[in-house]
Amino acid sequence: MDKDAIYKVIDDLLDNIATDADSHDRRHMRNLFYTAALIAKEKPPTLDLKIMEKSLRELRAGFKAFSPWADERKIAVFGSARSKEESSEYQMAVDCSRDLVSAGFMVVTGAGPGIMEAANRGAGRANSFGVNIMLPFEQRANDYIHDDPKLVNFKYFFTRKVVFVKETDGVILFPGGFGTHDEGFETLTLVQTGKSDPRPIVMVEVPGSTYWRDWDHYVRTCLLDEGLISPADLDLYTIVDTVEDAVQHCVDFYRNFHSIRYIEGKLVVRIQHRPSPQLLEQLNEDFADIVVSGLIETCDPHRYEQDEPEVLSLHRLRMHFDQKHLGRLRKLIDALNQSVTKDQAASQPHIKPIHGIIPESSDGNAEVED
Repeated sequence: MDKDAIYKVIDDLLDNIATDADSHDRRHMRNLFYTAALIAKEKPPTLDLKIMEKSLRELRAGFKAFSPWADERKIAVFGSARSKEESSEYQMAVDCSRDLVSAGFMVVTGAGPGIMEAANRGAGRANSFGVNIMLPFEQRANDYIHDDPKLVNFKYFFTRKVVFVKETDGVILFPGGFGTHDEGFETLTLVQTGKSDPRPIVMVEVPGSTYWRDWDHYVRTCLLDEGLISPADLDLYTIVDTVEDAVQHCVDFYRNFHSIRYIEGKLVVRIQHRPSPQLLEQLNEDFADIVVSGLIETCDPHRYEQDEPEVLSLHRLRMHFDQKHLGRLRKLIDALNQSVTKDQAASQPHIKPIHGIIPESSDGNAEVED
């Protein structure tokens, strides 16, 4: 059966099961079914089939669980599963999550014990999500998210990470082991490479500890000094020693900034408040090093953004960004946020957040390759 014949079968199927899908969504569904048809033609080993099938089911379950709360910003809280209830970091995680909810965020954890339990406890069941990994140990979700519809169980770490990154708007890290560092470095890597939207990444230092400062020393001496990262990469994260500072950092990040999108080779930064001519002039002076050509300028919504009607009222800056210096882009976002007072931010109506892992560079019309 050739490609056209396969698509004919797929179209007949979609006519019966997805008649209300718009043309944009239908195109992606056609490609999804076509990929499955290619897999069937290629007859991969059974293990490969199991991995692909299970991965797709896990992603579907994850996205479905978060979908009813798509309008709410969420912060992921990571930390050790071994932290005890009586420890300082446990209580700080409880307080941090409680304050995040008070600030308007929901909280996402790995659903396990320790810091994860503390964060779900502080946020409360109504404002908690759990993204649990099934392991021979630490498998059961903690009591504060167990049996909740906002709990999703995963077999694979990579599908779990996709959901974590796609569905959250920031990360707060408490001291932890390999898993905590894995999640922290994963987020840093995705933001540093532009595969994820910019977001707050906060490390919380426990009083009397030098845990994250020691980590920061390692990053500076073993990575930065050896030329393995750029100086601006240090701006992708911040270290604080109070819960108040951790929460405020997340709040401030979205004081003006909303989201980004790449359209026809240009970066569009969507913001809550219209920039003044003076601010535009200052941005062009301070960030000329990351603009390939032209200027940072205001613009209207592009026709490609019509698939996001909820954000069409936002203001926009457009620039030919070099797509390399994401730490410098973070500083530009900080400048935009600092241009707005807390009172101005508080008066701004809530606009649905946009979650995405890989910002689109065009209208996304590419078809699946054979």
